[in-house]
Amino acid sequence: MKQRNSLTAIILVMIFAVCFITGCGSDSNNITSSTNTFLDNSFDSMIGEGDLQVPGLGVIVFKNGGIVYEYFSGLRNIDKALPLEKNTRLRAASVSKMFTMFGIMQLVEDGKIDLDEDVSNYLGFTLRNTNFPDEKITVRMLASHTSTLRDGDNYSLPPSKSIQEFFRPEGSEYNNGIHFAEQDKTFFTYCNLNYGILGTIIEKVSGERFDLYQKNHVLKPMGINADYVVGNLSSEDFSNLGTLYRKQNGKWTAQADDYESQPPQNTAWNENLNDYVIGTNATAFSPQGGLRISFAELGNCLEMMINGGNFRGTRIISEASFNEMCRPQWIYNPDVKNGDTYDVMYIYGLGLYQIEGSGKARLCEKYDIDFTGHSGDAYGLISGVYFRPGTKDGVIFMVNGTGVEAGIDERSAGRFSNGYIWEEEIMNPVCGQFFTD
Repeated sequence: MKQRNSLTAIILVMIFAVCFITGCGSDSNNITSSTNTFLDNSFDSMIGEGDLQVPGLGVIVFKNGGIVYEYFSGLRNIDKALPLEKNTRLRAASVSKMFTMFGIMQLVEDGKIDLDEDVSNYLGFTLRNTNFPDEKITVRMLASHTSTLRDGDNYSLPPSKSIQEFFRPEGSEYNNGIHFAEQDKTFFTYCNLNYGILGTIIEKVSGERFDLYQKNHVLKPMGINADYVVGNLSSEDFSNLGTLYRKQNGKWTAQADDYESQPPQNTAWNENLNDYVIGTNATAFSPQGGLRISFAELGNCLEMMINGGNFRGTRIISEASFNEMCRPQWIYNPDVKNGDTYDVMYIYGLGLYQIEGSGKARLCEKYDIDFTGHSGDAYGLISGVYFRPGTKDGVIFMVNGTGVEAGIDERSAGRFSNGYIWEEEIMNPVCGQFFTD
């Protein structure tokens, strides 16, 4: 089922041969990929009907700034037997948080946002944790999950509602203040609601609806046609949308983005977005996890990241902004247990986190290789976008379903790390083949 065009393969071989003869440098803009039988066989074994197998898998590996390996196999839609390909578009889950932060950092550079400003001054209402009424909540705290806010039972509302519903005692989502933690700002807890608030701040200071700001200023400059609202996808992009699956009663069962033929007409939450009031509730667009993006487009994002915010001559964010995103904003201290690590997040920046090659969350078994990036886990999808700091190497991957529920079923646990078994089975062989230098 791997999608291999013979003409393309011949061209790639010719390009590789020319580079070998002429000595193409690592900074060359020529991006080529080569077949790796070991990886092909390893990934082939991941696809199938078994509980620890997946319906579809895509992987792109960068080395020295160029693509050196690609793999796309399995099905993006099981009922229709549609193949998973490089242009397959999936709901990328929390990888989306990186993109929200790219938007925030652009507005920081424009002088419209200060990372250490009280978010109340942007939102137009006072946002305080009732347990710490004198402590301001800043943009930096939201982005680094040290805001003292929590998801509770819900962290997303339809566009007709305001995010104030989460925080006002009379609000429909207040639920006895469930969104306010008892731990202070030194404590890390991963919170999707933080990014819904960040998306709302983007709207407030830009005057643009969140999804449209992201498309115009973050995505399109990287050649990305991704969207947070399925109904806004073009017919071509919608035709490449993949479904996310989990197994139920031994059968792959759609969990998200399973559409018969046409995208929903009423966009987000089946409401008319023409009536949406900008700056009131960007949670409706899922800034924390709702970006539908293809493998090729995630590759463009990774290329921008390994070039310090620059995509093929277009500056998406400054190198200083990108470095600030990567810089540790919170570090787990086992002596005081200052956060909920979920066994994988020990060093968090702004929409990115660091993985130490010798740590419990390591992605490689026998090699001490550090990575920075973000993972995603929702509706059966497992995703990752990672680069090696100080190099131009990196990996992106997405699987569109898991036979056992990640983090719930003990069989999903990694064998040598605190990660998931599927993450290990993708990253460990990639490390051995490409990143042992």
